[in-house]
Amino acid sequence: MGNLLYTIAVILLIGWLLGFFIFNMGAAIHILLVVAVVIILLRIIEGRKVL
Repeated sequence: MGNLLYTIAVILLIGWLLGFFIFNMGAAIHILLVVAVVIILLRIIEGRKVL
């Protein structure tokens, strides 16, 4: 499960960079923030430390 989280983090980083340089920056940041909140909530539900 740890490798999956690192994979998701890399995908989010690539998505953030694409959003920063190519797409509308405001929309990309909002989407990435929502995804980050969902991941944090999943980790809390699983009982792992968030940070």
